[in-house]
Amino acid sequence: MASLQFGITQLNVLHNDHEPAPDVDTTFRMVKAAGVFDYLDKTPPDDDVPAYLKASEKYALPVLAGGWFYAIGRDETLIEKNLRLAQALGSRVHNVQVLTNHADGHPVSDQEVADWYLRARDIGLRLGVEPCFEVHVNMWSEDFRRVERVATLVEARGQPFRMTLDHSHVIFKIDNPKEQEIGDIRADVEAGRFVLDPRKPGNVTDRWIEAGYVCHAHARAAVPNNPKNTFYRYDDGRPGRGIQYPIARPKPGTWFDAWDESLLEPWKEVVRRLFRFHATSPKSCLGQISSEFISRPDYGSGCRYSMFEQGVACVTWLREAWRQAQADSARA
Repeated sequence: MASLQFGITQLNVLHNDHEPAPDVDTTFRMVKAAGVFDYLDKTPPDDDVPAYLKASEKYALPVLAGGWFYAIGRDETLIEKNLRLAQALGSRVHNVQVLTNHADGHPVSDQEVADWYLRARDIGLRLGVEPCFEVHVNMWSEDFRRVERVATLVEARGQPFRMTLDHSHVIFKIDNPKEQEIGDIRADVEAGRFVLDPRKPGNVTDRWIEAGYVCHAHARAAVPNNPKNTFYRYDDGRPGRGIQYPIARPKPGTWFDAWDESLLEPWKEVVRRLFRFHATSPKSCLGQISSEFISRPDYGSGCRYSMFEQGVACVTWLREAWRQAQADSARA
């Protein structure tokens, strides 16, 4: 029977950015005391590694995942160092965000991303850590069409393509033409050549799931045409892009918009389909999923609802969705 573990990213272990981040021991204590998490997701600074190892042992809470962002042409040494750090921490996967532009400034090509993936995978396999390339804004994969193109190049070299699915980055662009222009997908979406909405046939998240790409996942709720984060303003006055929506009703005055639980259904439906596939298909390589509600400009910076409480609520819902997927699989 398929198994699945549920964790939380270190950035999610914070109530809001109006208060200081907890120290390492407090972080592990909070996560353990919540009673719903199996692990912490973090790549710590080198100087903090002893504290993470000590707290991990103290609270019997492994660091099963971590991640970082990289520029091709600059960070070849850094990713190898981080993969070795992941091995030392006992991590299974390392989430990889690859920036849109090469270190010399040119936009990275599909072939450059594929080559970088293959190099990272070769190192990771020797260390027992799976690099998973994340779908994420401000990265090469914000043009979602590129994911399958890169996967095809990787598979042509005889290797599987492993990705981190954070479908909040897809969901918030539904019915959001301005955001679709970032990544240049608007014309294809409007013409029906590229489908974002998980309620429609041939949608992109179904394709990624059914191809067996998803080895790791981040769970941050979002809704179609997600409201901008007006509690944060960039220097030029722009609000945060809005890639986070509370999964549990926030207290009055802690958020910038009315809360409507029904709007979460497209996001939840992707999770259900991912879990259904994992429960039934031998092609699934998914091993863990990390909650990631965060206080960052395009997410929840400036809000006063608790990121940590949202993470607890999220994983509580995820566990129920996974139980349902297992039950449905057993009845099939």
